[in-house]
Amino acid sequence: MKVKVSSFAGADAADIELNDEVFGLDPRADILHRVVTWQLEKRRATARGTRERADVARSGKKLGRQKGGGVARHGDRRAPVFIGGGKAHGARVRDFDPSLNKKIRALGLKMALSSHAKAGSLVVMDSLSVEGNKTKTLIGDIAKLGFGKSALVIDGDAVETSFALAAGNLKDINVLPAAGANVYDILKHDTLVLTRAAVEKLEARFHG
Repeated sequence: MKVKVSSFAGADAADIELNDEVFGLDPRADILHRVVTWQLEKRRATARGTRERADVARSGKKLGRQKGGGVARHGDRRAPVFIGGGKAHGARVRDFDPSLNKKIRALGLKMALSSHAKAGSLVVMDSLSVEGNKTKTLIGDIAKLGFGKSALVIDGDAVETSFALAAGNLKDINVLPAAGANVYDILKHDTLVLTRAAVEKLEARFHG
């Protein structure tokens, strides 16, 4: 698959050949759904477990006789009403760490990239350099290229410094290094912007 390479300067560079095994797949909703669900589940944090009545280390001996003492009929010191007793209905540790086969995760990422390529919302940039690190300059450059309402920009090992600084105030532009590319963020944005370095890194990730 050939895609033209754009630049903020306005002049189109030579076309780039994208690997069809990464950018030319037919997206499947079931695979993408499984990967996104797995990814969001992994983000969840469980509560810190509290010790309930059965977990605290206190005497289990009955405090006094059942009747005639003029006090409440307590069984032992583990009751929640006592200081040092167990927590009543306390938070419990829950497992939010589902497993998903590595092949399915890799396939989901390929399909997410392919979905933008097939929809025509994939932009490949020659460079992300922004003159003067200025947000105003970047807004003008983006307007010329016609990005969608929201865009995810993925660079190589690290995002180009001038672009990262210029895009810092733009809520609809998010940036990631190639190592951070993931299905959820790719599908969430209207436009996917990759640099040449990002394309090389992503293709090498699957065919290293």
